[in-house]
Amino acid sequence: MRMRVSAIQLGYSDSESLEDRVERATHMVESQREADLIVLPELWAPTGFDYTKWGKAAQAVDGPVIERIAHAARSVGAYVHAGSIIEASPHALDRLKDANYDVKALPVLADDERGLWNTSVLINPDGQIQATYRKIHRFGFGSGEPKLLQPGTEIVIPTLNIDGRETKFALATCYDLRFPELFRQMVAQGAEGLIIPAAWPAPRVREWSALLLARSIENLFPIVAVNTAGYHGGTQMGGHSVILDAAGLPLAEAGEAQTIITATIDLDATEARRERFPALDDRRLNYTLN
Repeated sequence: MRMRVSAIQLGYSDSESLEDRVERATHMVESQREADLIVLPELWAPTGFDYTKWGKAAQAVDGPVIERIAHAARSVGAYVHAGSIIEASPHALDRLKDANYDVKALPVLADDERGLWNTSVLINPDGQIQATYRKIHRFGFGSGEPKLLQPGTEIVIPTLNIDGRETKFALATCYDLRFPELFRQMVAQGAEGLIIPAAWPAPRVREWSALLLARSIENLFPIVAVNTAGYHGGTQMGGHSVILDAAGLPLAEAGEAQTIITATIDLDATEARRERFPALDDRRLNYTLN
């Protein structure tokens, strides 16, 4: 069984309004009428790297951004991974209504007091939210994530039904890619593939490509990896979205500019690859340190 995938490498700038960007993204999703799975990048709605805008852009999971993308998913009859949003709890939404809210002046709150997450959303072909994943690893290095956001705590592996064939694709986000133990746990829980949106900057795009290749090869599964393009939050984004097969070979790859790449993933190839090269069966965990 084959799954047709479209990866939307959305480009944008700080000057574009949220309304215009959502409209553009919606049209791009609706243009992919032959796809079974359509994927958007990380934090494309709340302007990616500009964390000072995250508070004002925060929404509930079923808020207006996801509502628009869900309508598009229903229109094309495909699974749509809506990238990620800044999810806010009801308490956090009330706090964010404060006209004097200044993200730079926020005190460092305990994780369980923040009520904000970097949350990716998978929508099914009927336009219903099927799964949400809260990013587990928050990017440090002076960024806003550790200060503003709570970390996720759960691995999420939704089941996609493609013409009667069920397949399990795990969800991860951007910086998660640097922590290989997460993906080993996904495989142990039955993951047959991976969807990973990102806002990965150009200066480190070589690492993005290398880490994706490593995660695919070591876990013997296909990956749909979708990055952003353009310049925003004072950062040039890296692009280079890619769709890899179960052997780590690129089926489609983008450059730096906004584009949509498409490919067909053989859903039976993961099992076949693992049977031909059963490296996962040789993994040992019962070693000791001298």
